[in-house]
Amino acid sequence: MSDIRNRRAIINRKNMITQLDVMCETSAPHLWQTELTKILKTNYQTGWNEVKRRFDEDAENGRKVAVALSYLTDQTLRILYDFTTEKVFSLANATASERLCLVATGGYGRGELAPYSDVDLLFIIPYKSTAWAENVVEYMLYVLWDLGLKVGHATRTPADCVRLAKEDLTIRTSLLEARYLWGDQKLFKEAERKFIRRVVAPTGKQFVEEKLAERDQRHKKLGDSRYVVEPNIKDGKGGLRDLQTMWWIARYLYGAKAENSPVDNNILTANENRQYNKATSFLWTVRVAMHFIANRAEERLSFDMQRQLSEILNYKDHPGTSGVERFMKHYFLVAKQVGDLTRIFCAVLEERQQKPAFLDRFKRTVRVSGFINQKGRLNVSKESDLIEKPENMVRIFAVADKHKLDIHPSAIRTIKQNLNRLNNQIRKDPSVNQDFIEVLTSRNAAEINLRRMNEAGVFGQLIPDFGRVVAQMQYDMYHHYTVDEHTIRAIGLTAKIEAGLLEEDHPLASKIINKVVSRRVLYVAVLLHDIAKGRGGDHSVIGAEVAQSLCPRLGLNASETETVAWLVLHHLLMSHTAFKRDLSDHKTILDFCDIVKSPERLRLLLVLTVVDIRAVGPGVWNAWKGQLLRDLYSAAEEVLVAGHVNTHRSERVNMKKSALAERLDDWPEDTVTTFTKRMADAYWIAENTDTHTLNARLTKRVDENNESFGVTARIEVEKDMTRLAVYMADHPGMFARVVGALRVAGASIVDAKIHTSLDGMAIENFTLQTLDGSAFDSRRSLDRLEETILGALNGSIKSKQELDKKPVFAAKQDAFTIEPVVLIDNRASNQSTVIEVNAKDRPGLLYDLAYTLYHLKLSLFSAHVATYGERAVDVFYVKDLTGQKISNKVRLRNIEDKLLKAARNEPIFNRKKKSAKETAA
Repeated sequence: MSDIRNRRAIINRKNMITQLDVMCETSAPHLWQTELTKILKTNYQTGWNEVKRRFDEDAENGRKVAVALSYLTDQTLRILYDFTTEKVFSLANATASERLCLVATGGYGRGELAPYSDVDLLFIIPYKSTAWAENVVEYMLYVLWDLGLKVGHATRTPADCVRLAKEDLTIRTSLLEARYLWGDQKLFKEAERKFIRRVVAPTGKQFVEEKLAERDQRHKKLGDSRYVVEPNIKDGKGGLRDLQTMWWIARYLYGAKAENSPVDNNILTANENRQYNKATSFLWTVRVAMHFIANRAEERLSFDMQRQLSEILNYKDHPGTSGVERFMKHYFLVAKQVGDLTRIFCAVLEERQQKPAFLDRFKRTVRVSGFINQKGRLNVSKESDLIEKPENMVRIFAVADKHKLDIHPSAIRTIKQNLNRLNNQIRKDPSVNQDFIEVLTSRNAAEINLRRMNEAGVFGQLIPDFGRVVAQMQYDMYHHYTVDEHTIRAIGLTAKIEAGLLEEDHPLASKIINKVVSRRVLYVAVLLHDIAKGRGGDHSVIGAEVAQSLCPRLGLNASETETVAWLVLHHLLMSHTAFKRDLSDHKTILDFCDIVKSPERLRLLLVLTVVDIRAVGPGVWNAWKGQLLRDLYSAAEEVLVAGHVNTHRSERVNMKKSALAERLDDWPEDTVTTFTKRMADAYWIAENTDTHTLNARLTKRVDENNESFGVTARIEVEKDMTRLAVYMADHPGMFARVVGALRVAGASIVDAKIHTSLDGMAIENFTLQTLDGSAFDSRRSLDRLEETILGALNGSIKSKQELDKKPVFAAKQDAFTIEPVVLIDNRASNQSTVIEVNAKDRPGLLYDLAYTLYHLKLSLFSAHVATYGERAVDVFYVKDLTGQKISNKVRLRNIEDKLLKAARNEPIFNRKKKSAKETAA
């Protein structure tokens, strides 16, 4: 703590003792505890504020804050201990059992204390508890609690410490960090001596095993990736706890006394120790700032926290990259560095036989393609094999993949120290690029070896464009991983689909992937599809340019290069078409095919789209998206292969009517005919037979019971969706009313189609999920859905009022600002005007948009709703009341203006005079 400047400005122990002496002289003993607490609290708060002021002025080293707060707490505890033992419970002639030692344990024992962390204390007594010791401990704890400190405490003898440390890894670790604070120092020395001799000395190997297993379990609990977008700064992979784990192990095995790093015994090199210290300082700075921002112990780097931290730590916006993205990239690079140091650290321990070796696959060292196999891990005979032949830095990964071996940490260490040797000359070497392509397209373990290559720094050094997206975060709620991690996961998914391991989830992709002409094209396209993110501009366009220049270097011919560049340029085309457009509108399919042009591109694009979506993160892919992509593929393939739709529209309508008749074989023939004649051809084209059946049974039930409206819902298990149908007289504004009711019921709409029968009745078909992205999975939840919609239709439920009471996203979504955009397209459909609204998602957004369309006197025919994290994309196919597209430019501008206001939740229309229907809505 020698680096704490102007200590007396934090806490002046001499002045405090003087204040306490005055207090004792002027106050009665029964008032001492109250007065003592006031004095300590005032001085502690003053010191705490001074530490915070220093950080606010120069937020560069949070570790100094942690050390200063530890010093402040030390001094406070020492004053309290002396006052308690000398003034309150003084002993004239203390016996051998009336001794006490105050010890700091845990993180506080290391002399580091975050602003709102627990203060862990150990009171050591000789061999049995005495009334005096109990009184002292109790008195001190009450004062500390009154100060507002979170105190973790225990009272133990040296023998207790030994016994409990043997039984409990947490206690053993805590005692490993024990630091003498005050009191009888002989007791501390005795406890320390027994702990080292009886616990530490005989259990070194066991401690390493248990500590690394504990680390792995902690990582697994928190997602087992250092690239999650809201990482835990303390316990997450690559966080402070990983650095501390290294320190604990070094201290346990070698008695390392250095508080900064495990430098003793040459475990890490001087340069690696500098990296260790730099990473520790950065993580401590972030952690301290988080505590100060939250006014509590907060370890999760949430979205709202990220933006505030980037401003506090002075990360400025750069072209193409915001300040918060630059801050998070720095964080992920540090987390990656922590992982590198951990691997090196473990390798050194293993060489010293302190850490259990990996499973021996071979009993002796054997040579493999110029390398050596050491216990199942590939290494070099001597470091010069990598230094003098830098091409081996890439080749070692290709050989490891071919022979299904790991890479030895010592080889990784040498590679990292010599990455600069992978220069432009090596990058252009055809054999080096061939080795890389072999890893990329491997049928063995492409994902594992590419990740190893990335962790070693080889990936980004070999392909500098990829190096630019390493640790590149996308600041939104949709993407779960950094760009490099997302890309590597997508490549891994491609390999799994090709191997038939995901056939149940992706039957079409699994079927067609083996029909693609060039595997290299597919894998390189997956590699490059997001490579231009963070550069500003359209990453698809820039990425296609990168592909044009990079693919020839990787060994692809002109035709393959052109195809890769096309795939990168259009890698979002299929998902945007499937999720944002009406696939029953034939022009949607023709426009899509006009861009795709060939069945081969269609196959490649489908697989790329599937892995791109699924690699975004858990819960993003679902069966409904899979079905939409399969529907688009099937329709496009029919056009691309035959050049036109094989089956004429009238034939398709008649086929669907016949399929419905077969389903309704329990109905009289004339009843089936009556229903089929009520609906126009567009209805039969737009919906499938399952939906036709659902609609027919609903209309029959409502008509026979002379009801004004009806609702029915069913679960589509294979699509993980709920299908809901509403039947009623066709009145303007009914769609908005149903939409509001669905959101009140906790349903998320992903698709909606509105049909009007020839006799003036409306059928509205909705595809729904719960707000967490799954189907309503019980009859009870379906009944609740139906009841809520019926309540909205009969006016007993006021949707808008209910929605205003239901905030959903709270602080997480508040961290994002999205300026809404309205896009109006009269070319996307031959029959309708297509309106796309991009806006920040919120409860009631779709209701407000639907309400606005109703008041603009627009007839809605289909709606397609997609949500990407905090961003909602709602697409509407509309016509005017005469059934025509909207072409008047003044009216189009008015529609855009009103929808923008609705997206911003601003007042749009004068609602003072409401009709009864509007009030009900």
